[in-house]
Amino acid sequence: MTTTQQNNFAVDGHGYYGDFGGAFIPEMLYPNVKQLQDQYLKITQEPAFQQELQQLLRDYVGRPTPLFLAERLSVKHGVPVYLKREDLCHTGAHKINNTVGQILLAQRLGKKRIIAETGAGQHGVATATVCALKGLECIVYMGEKDIERQAPNVARMQMLGATVVPAVSGSKTLKDATNEAIRDWINNPVDTHYIIGSVVGPHPYPDMVARFQSIISEEIKKQLLEKTGSELPSHVIACVGGGSNAAGAFYHFLDDLSVQLVAVEAAGCGIDSGMSAATTQLGKPGILHGSKSLLMQTDDGQVVEPHSISAGLDYPGIGPLHAHLFKTGRATFMSATDEQAIKAAFEVTRTEGIIPALETAHAFHILNELQFRKDDVVVICLSGRGDKDLSTYMKYL
Repeated sequence: MTTTQQNNFAVDGHGYYGDFGGAFIPEMLYPNVKQLQDQYLKITQEPAFQQELQQLLRDYVGRPTPLFLAERLSVKHGVPVYLKREDLCHTGAHKINNTVGQILLAQRLGKKRIIAETGAGQHGVATATVCALKGLECIVYMGEKDIERQAPNVARMQMLGATVVPAVSGSKTLKDATNEAIRDWINNPVDTHYIIGSVVGPHPYPDMVARFQSIISEEIKKQLLEKTGSELPSHVIACVGGGSNAAGAFYHFLDDLSVQLVAVEAAGCGIDSGMSAATTQLGKPGILHGSKSLLMQTDDGQVVEPHSISAGLDYPGIGPLHAHLFKTGRATFMSATDEQAIKAAFEVTRTEGIIPALETAHAFHILNELQFRKDDVVVICLSGRGDKDLSTYMKYL
């Protein structure tokens, strides 16, 4: 995590990135959110906090994660393609970067009970992991549909001592799990900290999560300089649901306009199929889960149920930073269908010996759609490993 802010794309004092952000919360949550707003920067920049955070990132999470040159993919696409190996983090995804930071913050705020939402289960596992490490009670809300399709992660959470609570309303996916977690927080405002897993929610969560995930781009710059002589790639590609791995991968490149930032959403069965999660293509400004952003909604403001084969991208909105990057044109937003993601996952597995998470597979597909120059250098954030998705992958063997 860094104390430096991006000049043009930083959150302002009211929690806004341009037109997007803010804190739209029930009165019951105001003290909690205000406490976080007032203290998160002060606490996280204390030397003792940073010392403990860096020690855990190094000795527990396993950072820095490697930046791997994918030789066979590079040959196919005619440019060096580097993979930032967040799949090699403890628990198997980037989510642990944020939960380690937030559990240290929760301890300093005197919280004894931790709640979280999860879609693919990786954030739930990462939250349950740090709660086990620090001896705190953990409750994870997860859509009933996601519990079925991410059974290995549910088992891991339970083994770690977490209580997994199914969300049975709506589409029974990530949006509904988030609704249930917010309800819990309203009912237990004093002793509970809500570890939000993505760059969504009321201010300061989008900024706080982006800062904890910014270690990804911080390492990319150092590692690229060592490998290529330049710390700047031509492209950084990452999948986006809420958008935490993309926020982390983009963070230290936001003001380097020579770096093309490419965010890949889930097109599901096709953008115009009625079964999609391509928020920037289908969404309009609105308020969801405590902040103003782009979200898929009907003309009268009802949330449209998203669809993606990947539970982690199955969300009807994006974080306010990403909405701002889309509106300003700083990032290019593209999408991949379920079918394209599956095909890309098998290609990466069989050319590089790495089984990617279904979420990350969407980002890999975009290599086929971008036009590269011979001196380009591409970095893909390989945000998680595909163990959790084997039951889905096996249907296509």
